Amino acid sequence: MSFGNFNRVNTNLQALSSQYSLNKINSRLARYQYMLSTGLRINRAEDDAAGFSIAAKLSSRISGLEQAQRNTGDAKSMLDIAESGFNSISDIMVEMKSLSVQAANDSLGATERGHIKDQIEALSQEINEIADQTSFQGTALMDGASFTFQVGEGTSSTKAVSIASSRADDFFSDTSAAISAASDTTGITLTDATQGTFGTFLDDVDTAMNTLAGTINQLGIDQRSLSIRQENLTQAIAANSAARSRIQDADFARIQSESVKLQILQKTATSALAQANTSPQYVLDFLG
Repeated sequence: MSFGNFNRVNTNLQALSSQYSLNKINSRLARYQYMLSTGLRINRAEDDAAGFSIAAKLSSRISGLEQAQRNTGDAKSMLDIAESGFNSISDIMVEMKSLSVQAANDSLGATERGHIKDQIEALSQEINEIADQTSFQGTALMDGASFTFQVGEGTSSTKAVSIASSRADDFFSDTSAAISAASDTTGITLTDATQGTFGTFLDDVDTAMNTLAGTINQLGIDQRSLSIRQENLTQAIAANSAARSRIQDADFARIQSESVKLQILQKTATSALAQANTSPQYVLDFLG
């Protein structure tokens, strides 16, 4: 730093040096105060070009991971709705089994078996109603559809899920001796209301329940897979957020300490500038 000669008043080098020092202090102080106001150490590329680039990439990845996490949550909600539909169908099949066991008993007459036949056929229609009404945001879930969920930030991070068609004719075959014809709209129709028909239909119900159990089992496997993926996404978001924080976030304790130091230096530099500006006045003593 140059020091001026107080006997020369045309150029006050001491004042210029003091002003330069004060400007540097003010610039650093303003930068630190901006960091405190935003909470970020890197606010622009000029603050740290490499750090800014890395933080931007991490922010992009975090955004993708967060959306993937939401996608996974939606997928789980979809499968939860499908599970609810399957559980309702399972309850219906249990009721069918109970009615068939009752009707297969020789203590019932033809009239009572006829009523049970009507009940079973109506229950099969309920299965179709459940299959038709089980949907997620307008998308049918129980008509044999397949879905591909984006559960990660990369194009290959997908989860394919297939849900078997679950209408009455999917569970009860019209090749059975107890069923006259399987209809996609009206459910099933039993051939008659005899003891032998209900005895045969018992096997059909058991087969249907086994098929449904396999479908629910696969659904559970897919649900568990999505839950694991959701946990992994949560951990990945936390790890990437921590990495971005270490690079971009401001250290409040250090910055506040630096700000206090700069404020003291600012007052000192301001005082030095004021003194430098008044120093040339001493030349007047020579002219008095």
